[in-house]
Amino acid sequence: MSDITKQSLSSLIKNIKEKKLSSVEITKAFIDRSEKSNELNAYITEDYSSALDKAKKFDQKPNLDLKLPGIPIAVKDLFCTKNIRTTAGSKILDNFIPTYESTITQNIWNEGAILLGKLNCDEFAMGSSNETSFYGNVQNPIDKNLVPGGSSGGSASALAGQLTPITIGTDTGGSIRQPASFTGTVGLKPTYGSCSRYGIVAFASSLDQAGPMAQNVKDCALLQEIISTYDPKDSTSINFKRNEYSKDLTNNIKGKRIGIPKEYRVEDMPKEIEELWQKGIQFVKDCGAEIVDISLPHTSYALPTYYIVAPAEASSNLARYDGVKYGFRAMGENLIDMYEKTRSEGFGAEVQRRIMIGTYVLSSGYYDAYYLKAQKVRKLIKNDFDEAYKKVDAILTPSTPSSAFKIGEKKDDPVSMYLNDIFTVPVNLAGLPGISIPAGHDDKGYPLGLQIIGKAFDEQNILNIAYAMEEKIDFKNKISDWWIK
Repeated sequence: MSDITKQSLSSLIKNIKEKKLSSVEITKAFIDRSEKSNELNAYITEDYSSALDKAKKFDQKPNLDLKLPGIPIAVKDLFCTKNIRTTAGSKILDNFIPTYESTITQNIWNEGAILLGKLNCDEFAMGSSNETSFYGNVQNPIDKNLVPGGSSGGSASALAGQLTPITIGTDTGGSIRQPASFTGTVGLKPTYGSCSRYGIVAFASSLDQAGPMAQNVKDCALLQEIISTYDPKDSTSINFKRNEYSKDLTNNIKGKRIGIPKEYRVEDMPKEIEELWQKGIQFVKDCGAEIVDISLPHTSYALPTYYIVAPAEASSNLARYDGVKYGFRAMGENLIDMYEKTRSEGFGAEVQRRIMIGTYVLSSGYYDAYYLKAQKVRKLIKNDFDEAYKKVDAILTPSTPSSAFKIGEKKDDPVSMYLNDIFTVPVNLAGLPGISIPAGHDDKGYPLGLQIIGKAFDEQNILNIAYAMEEKIDFKNKISDWWIK
């Protein structure tokens, strides 16, 4: 089968279980394609030889009862992988090799999957374009001049470019859903506390959440089923009854009430985004659901609130990188000089910017004026969603205010870059689940996504709505393989 890398995860699993394909054949196919795709710059660390060894061992004694039997996977380089370099896209962790495994990746390996390597990301997940990585920007497989989105840009690029059948990312303010929209893939940000944060390099602890990225909703549901577990090692992990998301998947959403928030019609929103939204509304109606107009009145405060809370938590989390115990160390004349040089040389410009903002809003005299007030507004944003869910079962919005932009276009304009998260950050502030599905193209043929937002712990419902819409939309990604060497 020469088209192995074009197959969905479900097809690959079926072919392994029916012994039509071996793990070695599948692993080799993805490695061959990855080795020809260096121009995308999707990988930071490759582990191909070890992957092949593990595939051979699996084929010698296959366990076909596993959910990911012998399936090769590349993952975002924010997840700690035991004895394999984990950099978070930063110079300061360039030589960091963890002695432990993140809970989420361990869940994946427990189900038979094999690690291909670690995927590029914005430094410490801070960015919307994958241009802040110490290892260089990632290119979008749709067009070499486009960003793949961020911070999970390497994950999105590798997935859309068929270098991995599925992958995982992290979402602090849209970092799964925005790159999924930019690359024509599916990305789910689960409810906060649904997936363990143990072993994930921290950015903003009250916002970070890992989630699945896939070619289609069914594959996304299966990966969510695997990674969503209660973890006593994570104090924010929540113990609740989880669905068998892939088995419980249905396209029957008749009678569901879908909310359309008026506040998401932002000023200067491109006509193509509004048209896509209207098409999405029609698709939902065609599936038998009812459309309800709703209001989320504090939406306009979400972005400024996020850019106070997230940098504040980042400045606290990143205080541990001082060159003493692990990571990059610059030589200094004394301890304080070593701290200063290590952090100024080890962190990139965007990370330094957010640390400075975060330190400022937490400082004496400004804590009450900024951080405390932002937390109060965050509560109001959550209350808006709680009120809306008294009337509706889910909410439909665009995923992003535009299609993928050009590399370098917004790099020198942080505010313009931050505005790219306008539709995604409210979900993180409220701790809710949200999924982006590809729903169309702009006039240049670049993908556009729609976002479905659900109630807390109601992933099954938004997966079902996405699944029903996916069938109606019948999206076809326009990948030309321009990067294959």
